[in-house]
Amino acid sequence: MKRDFSQRFGFLVNDVAKLYGEHFDRLARERIGLSRAQVRLLGALAMHGNERPLSQIELAHRLGLSAMGVATLCDRMAAAGWIRRRPSATDRRINEVHLEPRAEAALDTALSIGDTLHARVLAGLTPAERTQLLTLLGKARRGLLDLPADAQVPG
Repeated sequence: MKRDFSQRFGFLVNDVAKLYGEHFDRLARERIGLSRAQVRLLGALAMHGNERPLSQIELAHRLGLSAMGVATLCDRMAAAGWIRRRPSATDRRINEVHLEPRAEAALDTALSIGDTLHARVLAGLTPAERTQLLTLLGKARRGLLDLPADAQVPG
């Protein structure tokens, strides 16, 4: 029996994210030589700001990746000059991760890539529909964030 999942929220959101991510990854690799995962890491550091450095473990939590995965990403990105790692002044077991100045320009380019892709993907929508789509997705996100971690789904 063939089933159609194209109108199910979870399937549709995941499929859109996968397709969008694949396109972004290809464009970012072509234009700035960074993968989507690397851009996400730079973005997480930039969104955090300079209040206090993030550790590799904190980055792993923010990115939803394993500590080993982030360590590997950081190894490659530090070797290429995108980030620098320093041992924490208070705990030498912890590596703090900092953006290198050249990462700021890469992030600007990544944002431009995202803006262009966004415009192309949503070109079939009116400006009001684009605004409504983002508003509704924001509300769905808020609903997910408000769910308790142990929430049971009926059925």
